[in-house]
Amino acid sequence: MKNLAPGLLLAMPQLGDPNFYRSVVLMLEHSESGSMGLVINRGAPLTLGELARGQNLGIAAGRKEHSVYLGGPVEPQRGFVLHDDTEQREKHSVLPGLFLSVTLDALGPLLTNPNPRLRFCLGYAGWGPRQLESEIAAGSWLFTEATAEAVLGHEPSKLWDTTLRGMGVDPAMLVMGRGMN
Repeated sequence: MKNLAPGLLLAMPQLGDPNFYRSVVLMLEHSESGSMGLVINRGAPLTLGELARGQNLGIAAGRKEHSVYLGGPVEPQRGFVLHDDTEQREKHSVLPGLFLSVTLDALGPLLTNPNPRLRFCLGYAGWGPRQLESEIAAGSWLFTEATAEAVLGHEPSKLWDTTLRGMGVDPAMLVMGRGMN
């Protein structure tokens, strides 16, 4: 079994699940017991400013209008922060230059510091044992390597297209059910 974490999965048209339409998923865990990742390009109808207000947290002025992202349909009330703050104490390394924090204690300093790049996701995507491998074999997902720049540095609304083009795939050539036209 190829380890897909960390890596990026790109949803193909034949996936058919509206939760993942044109989604880019950062894979955080992939093992015999299942897989977990965060959709990093689907905005939620919530800003970081609204989130901070709801949690009674301070926030840097420049972050208030930044989007919160829908990390996936599983546990949508649970928050995950992807960031590049090397000074953050509570963090798990995902990739060189990319960290994951999951506590409110970590979120507060990340929101008030205007310097680290971050992406806050609510919920996650999860797969049972061998479910993801089956979906990949059916052509529902494409895999590529992940970088901190791909996760935090690209415009989320263009990430699916940008990543596919970086793989040498023209998004216009993808068609339902057959892969590429």
